[in-house]
Amino acid sequence: MASWLCPPHLRAPIAAIYHFARTADDIADEGDASAAQRLDDLHAYRADLAAAVQGEPVSARWPAVFAPLAAAITKFGLPEALLADLLSAFVQDIEMTRDDSAYTDRTELLDYCRRSANPVGRLLLHLYGLDPIRDATAFAQSDAICSALQLINFWQDPSIDLPRGRFYFPLADCARHGLSRKSFDLFQPRAIGAPPPKAIALLADEVAWARALMHEGAPLVHRLPGRAGWELRLVVQGGLRILDKIEALGFDTFSQRPTIGKGDALRLAWRAWRMRRQLTPPMSTNP
Repeated sequence: MASWLCPPHLRAPIAAIYHFARTADDIADEGDASAAQRLDDLHAYRADLAAAVQGEPVSARWPAVFAPLAAAITKFGLPEALLADLLSAFVQDIEMTRDDSAYTDRTELLDYCRRSANPVGRLLLHLYGLDPIRDATAFAQSDAICSALQLINFWQDPSIDLPRGRFYFPLADCARHGLSRKSFDLFQPRAIGAPPPKAIALLADEVAWARALMHEGAPLVHRLPGRAGWELRLVVQGGLRILDKIEALGFDTFSQRPTIGKGDALRLAWRAWRMRRQLTPPMSTNP
């Protein structure tokens, strides 16, 4: 996130946001703690966020997170609600690991993305000086990119998520392909041959959805100035490259997880360079 393309004066706050989100994600995912303990830890983490926003002392548990985050909040006025939304998504991750847990439809899944992914893009636009009212189109495009990235992660990871009890395929989409929540129990772990054609067709549909969302948000790359725009071009192309790799696998990410490596660097750079410029004026930003 805070690569050499990122404006230097924003690297510290971006790193602080990343460390905040990464640590919370680890609380929700990593280690051997029970679900109850993870929820307790996230609630304590949320209390420290509230204290940091108010300029009050935080607990001694995560000083490396909240010291730089408090500085970024003070200097840049980072909205507490966006940071809190990220934590609510991590809590939901823990609560959605029951055997019968599932998202009813795409609307429900996008609401999760609204809290798990979209706040990151909105926080970055805030740092770049954009306003959610004056620059509403930019924020909508950012939401589309971030939701697409979250969906891409889901469709990249069923070989990892399903055995962990995390199920992100909307039930309405499953039903259209003659599948149910229980249909995927066979893949935990997968002890059969190739996944059934219905599952492959479902994943192909989900990939098409994610690709459409990414293209919907992609014009934002031409409305951000300088390094920020180039950083975002690579983010967009990285997401699209994962979708290409899923398609190249015959949409079978139940068996393997596609990744981006050094061999993709030149392709991504070329695609970022060739992104067609939209005929729209640059957005104004605060000084």
